[in-house]
Amino acid sequence: MKNLSVSPNKQQGAALFVSLMMLVLVTILGVAGVRLVSLEEKMAGNSYDRNLAFQSAEAALRVAEKYLEDNKPTPAYSDAGTTCPTSPSPINNCTTGICPKPDKDCVSRWDSSAGFTQWESITTSLGTLAGTAPQYFVEYLGSTFICSEDYPGYCAANPSDTAKCSSCKRYRVTARSNPGTGRATVMLQSVYATD
Repeated sequence: MKNLSVSPNKQQGAALFVSLMMLVLVTILGVAGVRLVSLEEKMAGNSYDRNLAFQSAEAALRVAEKYLEDNKPTPAYSDAGTTCPTSPSPINNCTTGICPKPDKDCVSRWDSSAGFTQWESITTSLGTLAGTAPQYFVEYLGSTFICSEDYPGYCAANPSDTAKCSSCKRYRVTARSNPGTGRATVMLQSVYATD
């Protein structure tokens, strides 16, 4: 049997180099994994926050729609005029969240640049999870809308048939969540008709 021996002067240290490279590779993979998990946690948190904001805004929307169904209000002031007034002019004086018809040439009330401050706040079962109280306002769009579309085109041809073509009130409801700084904000709108 031959005895194979390696002389110390021929070793190159390849095992040490390979071990260090594998350690660096495993470290890079570990750091990347931690960053990925951290990103996924942030995404899940943001999704949860947005879901709470959506639920909050939807609760305000439903409260406003319930109010409209129960009361069917008409604002005292309904002439938008030809100018775009600023608060506290009559057009921007809303009562319990009910506002007169918007002017098509003016900045929308929900646009932050409009300076509208007549939002109506509500309380929700979400408590402090969703930030502060969600808010809504309602814009009266008029009472000349056909209540039923069961007879398309019929009401235009026979407007005197009030049994089938009576006029309904229409409202545009705008609701928003009102979260804290740096949290998700959701704004929802619906058009609501009453008989």
